[in-house]
Parts: sequence; structure tokens; C-alpha cells
Amino acid sequence: MEVKFFIGPMSKNIVDSIIDFQKASSKKVAIIPSRRQVDYDGGYANNWTTEQLSRYAKDLVIMRDHSGPGQGKVEDDGYLSLIHDCKYFDYIHIDPWKKYPEFDKGLKWTLEMINFCLSENPEIKFEVGTEEAIRRFEPKELDKLVKFLKSNLSKEKFLQIKYLVIQSGTLLSSNQNKGNFDLKRLKKMVAIAKKNNLKSKEHNGDYITEKLIRLKMSYGLDGINIAPEFGLIETQTYLDNMKHRGDLFNRYWELCYKSKKWVKWVGKEFDPIKQKESLIKISGHYILSDNDFIQDIKSEFNGIDKLIKKNIINKIESLHKTSDI
Repeated sequence: MEVKFFIGPMSKNIVDSIIDFQKASSKKVAIIPSRRQVDYDGGYANNWTTEQLSRYAKDLVIMRDHSGPGQGKVEDDGYLSLIHDCKYFDYIHIDPWKKYPEFDKGLKWTLEMINFCLSENPEIKFEVGTEEAIRRFEPKELDKLVKFLKSNLSKEKFLQIKYLVIQSGTLLSSNQNKGNFDLKRLKKMVAIAKKNNLKSKEHNGDYITEKLIRLKMSYGLDGINIAPEFGLIETQTYLDNMKHRGDLFNRYWELCYKSKKWVKWVGKEFDPIKQKESLIKISGHYILSDNDFIQDIKSEFNGIDKLIKKNIINKIESLHKTSDI
């Protein structure tokens, strides 16, 4: 079954919603944990470790998103994380480009990480390339990346690469997608994937219209990542239910503000005091598993999980209906 949508597992509710959706549907949805969400030593998503998530979501396709150096909670080369990914996940997105944006160094690290993973698990499968927010790729560079890997890996090893990250203009900032869609670039990059028998996949598919997603897929895009937008669905459900509880709203803001998780998503002009609701919307999902949030806020809303899951499943269903047209 072809997977079109790859969703970030920012919370237990999101994972549970995907599990419930798959039970009731013929469609498959993959989850794409980043190292900050879920890693070998835990993360902000339900405090899951890599092993715990794999056992909990055993019926889901799991792809590590952004493996490699500089992608975890602390600065490291990413190899200890990779050992666990190879043991418990289905796919690994090989992404050294944040720390090594220089083309030749990125190529070298990509090759080395693939070889390392295959020495750990010869059956592990891969996604290569990176998103525009980390390093912009031109079509010629993307083609060179694939040719380099094809030339430096055995045929058997190269066939373990299944997905190629393409870029057509996506950029996330403050609950908005500020990228400029480029159809010509999409066509060129999709063509590179197809000629190498790879599936094309774009990152940062959040906060764009379903009409645009349908357009991209009509031109050959095979899959798309969506993460913060699903976290916002859960956050927004809480906000909708605390409209008359200023005390809870201010406590939610306080917890988000202290977490500092909002800082990386905003510009210098952002005012965290004057833009309290925006700050919560940007970073609310990061603290859903914190004890203070559970005790001070979640405990005030009986049955909130059921409502959150309903809202998440509605979005997943809507995405599939749109892409199937």
C-alpha cells in the first residue's frame, strides 16, 4: 500500500489517531519521529524511547526523520541514535546536511551513514536529501547526489534507498508556510526521482492548502511530510476549550514561554508577551507530556483526548480525500 502522508508523532494522541484511522481505513499513514521527539534516550513526545515507540506503534510504518549529526537534543554525531533506529524503525532519513551543508562533505557523510546503517541492519531502508529550510538543493545537485550514491554503493545497497527529498518551495515560520511554490522545480526534481526508481517526498507540507497538495501530487509527488500542523490541532483543541478560563490560558502560556521551544520558529520582531496566543500555537505541542501541563491544565478537561483524536482523524481523512481526487 502506497503511503502518501508522513505525520510527525508529537504526542500520544496523534499516534493513537493514526492507529485508529488505519484500523478503519484501507489507507496507510507513516509516522516520522525526529530525534527531539523520540530518540534512544527519550524525547518530548510522550517521553517515548525509540524502542518504546516501535513497540507501541508496531502496526505503523516508522521512518526516522532527520537522523545524523546536530539533529538531537545535544550535539553529537548521531551514530548512537542510528544503532537504535536500525534495530527498531523501518526507514531512516539520512540527513547530515544541517551540520555539513557543504556539498562534498554532505555527500561523504550521507554515504558513510548509509554504509554504517546497513552494517547494523542489511534490511533497513532509506530516504536521502534534505528540506529547503536546512539546505537548498538545486535540481542539478540533487541529480549529483543520486549519481554519487549509485556510483559508490553496490547495486543491492543502493536499492535500499526508497525516497528522495525534493524541494518545490516550503518554509515554516510561526504557524505559516512562507515558501514560494515553484512548479518547474517540482517537475525537475520529481523527474530525477522517477528516473532512479525512487519515490519523491517533500518536507514541511504544513499550513498549505489541500488544493496545493493535490496539485503537487498530480504532477508526480509521491509523499509529503506534515508535522507541526498536527501538533497545532491538539493545541487548538485545548485553546478552544479554555476560552472562558483565563487562568488556564495564562498557565499554558507560562509553560510554553519557559520551555523556550518557540524561539527557533519566530523572527526578531516577535513579542512573546503581546502575542501570547501565537506563542502557545507555535509551541504548545512540545509540553503536552510535561507533568505540569498534565496536572495544571489537562486535568481540567475530562474527555479532551477523545475530542482531540476526532479532530486529528478528520484532518487525516480530509487529506486522503483530497489526494484521491
